[in-house]
Amino acid sequence: MADDRFDLIVIGAGPGGYTAAIRATQLGMKVALVEKRTSLGGVCLNEGCIPSKALLYSSELFAKARDGFARHGIVMKGLKLDLAQMMARKEEIVGKLADGIAYLVKKNRIQRIQGSGKLAGARKDGLQVVAVTSAESPAIPQLINGKRVLLATGSHPVELPQLPYDGKQVVSSREALSFSSVPEHLLIIGAGYIGLELGSLWNRLGSKVTVIEALPSFLPHTDGQVAEALLRSLTRQGIRFLFNAKVAGMDPVQEKMKVRIEISGAAEEVECDKILVSIGRAPETSGLGLSEAGVRLDEKGRITVGKDYQTSSPEIFAIGDLVSGPLLAHKAMEEGIVCVERMTGQASLVEYDFIPSVTYTMPEVASVGKTEEQLRESAIPYVSGRFPFSANGRARCLDDAEGFVKILAQKDTGRVLGVHIFGPHASELIGEAVTVISYGGSAEDIALTFHAHPTLSEALKEAALDSQSRAIHA
Repeated sequence: MADDRFDLIVIGAGPGGYTAAIRATQLGMKVALVEKRTSLGGVCLNEGCIPSKALLYSSELFAKARDGFARHGIVMKGLKLDLAQMMARKEEIVGKLADGIAYLVKKNRIQRIQGSGKLAGARKDGLQVVAVTSAESPAIPQLINGKRVLLATGSHPVELPQLPYDGKQVVSSREALSFSSVPEHLLIIGAGYIGLELGSLWNRLGSKVTVIEALPSFLPHTDGQVAEALLRSLTRQGIRFLFNAKVAGMDPVQEKMKVRIEISGAAEEVECDKILVSIGRAPETSGLGLSEAGVRLDEKGRITVGKDYQTSSPEIFAIGDLVSGPLLAHKAMEEGIVCVERMTGQASLVEYDFIPSVTYTMPEVASVGKTEEQLRESAIPYVSGRFPFSANGRARCLDDAEGFVKILAQKDTGRVLGVHIFGPHASELIGEAVTVISYGGSAEDIALTFHAHPTLSEALKEAALDSQSRAIHA
């Protein structure tokens, strides 16, 4: 490379990394983007957020065609699943979006370098050195130099020691998005949002699904009423849940597996053909040369950073799944933008209290702000308003009326403290709630705002009215 000096070197081209690189070029920096994959977008685009949502939507259409079209006067004969075509559509979506990111990187004159990046110390002139090793020349790394380095390498699935991944029968979320056939019985270990989404997906396509969770319930950070409603819904859909349970062992049985499970002291055996281990994700820090560069980790293996996302090594920064906080693509994106803006002296910050979370089951769950349990624990006086989608005209027309909107507001001021939605298109509806809560808005602000009729968003207005004991349609 003719010029190997950069203002910023970003290692990792996932949502946080490529977003930070683009914003940095907008701010006048010369940027290099190092990524070991052949395609950009990281886990989110290639094996997480996007492929899962593509398959979830396809599975929803299949389930509606099988179970719900007749109610609309649409008679289907000979309905069958073409899983290969469903997977091909998913790959097409991923490919087009990856091409779009590559275009943005080129458009913004970001130097894209394929290979694994490693911190290789600092030069005498203060520039940070990054060694990039590619598959083509693993023995001779390419050395590039930058004033600053931003680490954005994301995370990887956590493996169970007694059930190591084999990529075929014991799999992570990556392989569970690429099955060549519908599992007869899919056993999922871990009832987090990834396990619930993938369980929903394969359940709709015909799998028997059993979910094992070590805790007494799932989604512990979700509002209790919402979590209970989701559990009832998924159970009605045919998913079996075993709480207070753990895997004691596994024995192969021809092409299947017999899994021994301990449930509150009792024992049970489950025979299945696929096991999805979904117990969490860990920071992708191996091979980065962190200890040699003086970058400290916390007790959970995450990189310790300050308010500017600066690590213990002054010119090295870190964002996204590498640092503390929820493992969410939109959190990583905001951190990437704020990180590079703070490098240029801007007083940007990430509003961590107002990060929305979504579980893409059917119905969906979306939340922002405090839960009712958190408010009680903190002794914060509040009022609650709730409105069911069964009383919403648009939800009835969509034949998708399960769930509710719940708004929590400060008792004296009416300021919105939390919004929790369980129902159709919750992931889209939560945007209004995020805006209101971010600007310190009140339930009355929502109640006084026009909401077109008939729309699902009217449920937000009605829940806000209900918090003031003046709901119209409840």
